[in-house]
Amino acid sequence: MPTIVTHAAVPLCLGIGLGPRRIPPVLLMTGIAFSMIPDLDVLSFKLGIAYANVFGHRGFTHSLLFAFALPTLALLFKKTFKVGYRRIWGFLTVSLLSHSVLDSLTTGGMGVGWLWPWSGERFFAPVQVIKVAPFQLAQYLKPNGIAVIQSELLWVWLPGVVIMLALIALRRANNDAISSPSV
Repeated sequence: MPTIVTHAAVPLCLGIGLGPRRIPPVLLMTGIAFSMIPDLDVLSFKLGIAYANVFGHRGFTHSLLFAFALPTLALLFKKTFKVGYRRIWGFLTVSLLSHSVLDSLTTGGMGVGWLWPWSGERFFAPVQVIKVAPFQLAQYLKPNGIAVIQSELLWVWLPGVVIMLALIALRRANNDAISSPSV
């Protein structure tokens, strides 16, 4: 898995790039939380649930069903987000799905249970470029932990920041086009 902080990269970069008029702060913060929620399944280790179990790490909380159901439930709080249903659902779904997509791009683990409850099979993306993060915090001070951070910067944060800057540039260009008088 990427680090919990890196899971926030997708909604953070998209939200900032799209701007607060499209993604209000409360929706952005919820998207960031949604991008991290699937890793609550690491608590299963403390409960004695095996990694390979559907309720283990990268199981049902990483599934497509979970990624579509949780944002659907969030629609009950539409007034809180102050934007339309489609924007809420779309942003939260992308935020949540980004978690399992990033996990599928890692170099370790057992894959992602995208098809639960229809299948217990675990999947990886066709390429695995993100070094899998260790579970122990102390490991990040060792060479392997530093390699994980470098990998996440290259494969997640750098593309995220590029997309964010491109979205900001598009937003500014559109605002300039709208505010300048046509001749």
